[in-house]
Amino acid sequence: MIEVTTAMAKNRLTALIRSAESGEKVVITRHGKPVAQLTRAAAEPRKAKLGQMAGRIRLLPGWDAPIDPDRFLQGEL
Repeated sequence: MIEVTTAMAKNRLTALIRSAESGEKVVITRHGKPVAQLTRAAAEPRKAKLGQMAGRIRLLPGWDAPIDPDRFLQGEL
């Protein structure tokens, strides 16, 4: 963790951003108290691609047949 004053942050902003990009946590203080924090931005979430498994999954006949709870709980199914 890097801790810098607001004045130092103003003068070294580019270097502090590089540190944050590399995973370092940068805390900016005013009068010895933390007021801001620089961290790496979160990666953009991947977009879901629907239909990728189409044709790859095969369901056997009867997969959705009702289950008798008593037989299920006895481990017969």
